[in-house]
Amino acid sequence: MSSQLFRSFDMNKGELVDAVAEKASVTKKQADAVLSAALEAIVEAVSSGDKVTLVGFGSFESRDRKAREGRNPKTNEKMIIPETKVPAFSAGKLFREKVAPPKS
Repeated sequence: MSSQLFRSFDMNKGELVDAVAEKASVTKKQADAVLSAALEAIVEAVSSGDKVTLVGFGSFESRDRKAREGRNPKTNEKMIIPETKVPAFSAGKLFREKVAPPKS
């Protein structure tokens, strides 16, 4: 059943909790608690400026986006979009290779 969940077009948090519970042989409630805690810890770390690296999976970090020129879509007027910080994810080698296996 878990392979079906991973093959669906989109996976929401509830479906991810179901898959984690099945793979880890724990209850859905336990899987939800652990997943929620892990996501919260990642968000807190990245928002405080830390980088979170999960070897084989990827890295979460914040990046600076420089100020740039844009256009107001309603008036087509030029405007300056201020610099800001954005969350970023970089997939690890194992993750990238699983998604797009190297061609021989």
